[in-house]
Amino acid sequence: MASVKDDRHAPRALYQQAKRYVMTRIDSGQWAPGDMIPSENQLVSELGMSRMTVNRALRELTHEGYLERTSGVGTFIAERKPHSNLLRIANIADEIASRGHRYHCEILELGRVAAPFDIASALELPTGSSVYHLRCVHYEEALAVQLEDRYVSPAMAPGFIDQQFGDTLQPSRYLLDHLPVDEMEHIVDALMPTAEDIQALAIEASEPCLALMRRTWSAERAVTYVRFLHPSSRYRLGSRFAVDATYRAG
Repeated sequence: MASVKDDRHAPRALYQQAKRYVMTRIDSGQWAPGDMIPSENQLVSELGMSRMTVNRALRELTHEGYLERTSGVGTFIAERKPHSNLLRIANIADEIASRGHRYHCEILELGRVAAPFDIASALELPTGSSVYHLRCVHYEEALAVQLEDRYVSPAMAPGFIDQQFGDTLQPSRYLLDHLPVDEMEHIVDALMPTAEDIQALAIEASEPCLALMRRTWSAERAVTYVRFLHPSSRYRLGSRFAVDATYRAG
């Protein structure tokens, strides 16, 4: 059995080994959502690591959304939330299909509107300019996981208004297929849903949401401004990426 002294010499390697031990069993299906995993004392004995090392591994996995810990009861495998990457433009239908789940899209609105100041500013157009507006809800199985509220510059994507968006063609897919993206901007905010959001997503009024605001440019001209709204209990946003030697965390 590894001693506490060993843990101090290589704490990073050991707690990562403990995390991999748990994740291997989750990924293989040996431990399914809702299952209670062995106690810390059992894992300490089984892995030959200190309690401090095992505790750190379980705390990190809980923070990352893989586990749920109930004081006085135990640690359980969490129901997994879909996870969207912040560093790329992803098509949600592809993400859902990659998880082996059924995708469905419900179009709520598609037409032309006069852009109010904030939308016109985001699209770098004069206030009142005619722009395309689309609202739709994306479903994973029967659960609404994302409300999309998108504005598009007609000059940049004139054919957008004529598309039959739905289960087989999504707005993101259409734009990615027809316009190269030179630049994008992502802003994430936490907010409470409006009455319209509550109805569209079929959530409780008390459900906080994660909002991802995206703007894209092609040939240095703004193409689209969109807000993706996700119920916090159903979706996660995050990224993992490599860094070079010049990167400094702070």
